[in-house]
Amino acid sequence: MNMLFPDVEDFLFELSDNLEKSKLDLVEVIICPPSPYLELSSDIANDSKFHIGAQNVNDNLSGAFTGEISAPMLDSMDIDFCIIGHSERRKYYFESDEMINAKLKRLHENEIIPIVCVGETLEQREQGITQDIILRQLNGAFKNIKIDGNVVIAYEPVWAIGTGKTASFQQAQEIHALIRNWLKDNYSQEISEDTSILYGGSMKPENVKELLNQPDIDGGLIGGASLDVSKFSQMIKTAVEL
Repeated sequence: MNMLFPDVEDFLFELSDNLEKSKLDLVEVIICPPSPYLELSSDIANDSKFHIGAQNVNDNLSGAFTGEISAPMLDSMDIDFCIIGHSERRKYYFESDEMINAKLKRLHENEIIPIVCVGETLEQREQGITQDIILRQLNGAFKNIKIDGNVVIAYEPVWAIGTGKTASFQQAQEIHALIRNWLKDNYSQEISEDTSILYGGSMKPENVKELLNQPDIDGGLIGGASLDVSKFSQMIKTAVEL
């Protein structure tokens, strides 16, 4: 919940100019603005090298759910991606794995690619149950879900979001490998290899190269560092150069 309308417009035009100077090749850039700015962002993205995603979606198609946004609404604005299961949604709005599973189904019905977030709290890590938590969240979110190149998974250690703390490269890689193996066991080797798994725990210009060099970290779900267009552009440039 950041930036005002003029700030978003300036940010996106500056980002667009920066990306025009880059050969993105295999790097895909996705911006997920607050919902009041989705139409503006989608319009600018039409002539730019980035995609637009929403930060959340309701699991109902329509109806008396004041303040909510449905998957068909997002689709009508040509929104390509949508974040679901973010730790802040789980914490502040008590979203369950079952609700995230319902949202995932709605997004797939409307051909919007979900960015499914999983992650453990500091208390859970200290209890030594990180892997149990991640597997429970994956099994809940993907219950009866078919994957065919139409999903992204993001690992966000809750204790490393907005705190300035970052999981060590080894800690991050360990969980990404766990997710990769879960995809292999529950779907296929091909789907496991083709699914992008993002790291979402305080990725910033100072650590982006080392994190992206890990074998199972395919990209970042970038929070605070993405609010500064120069820092964000620098991180994209680093990814392109790898």
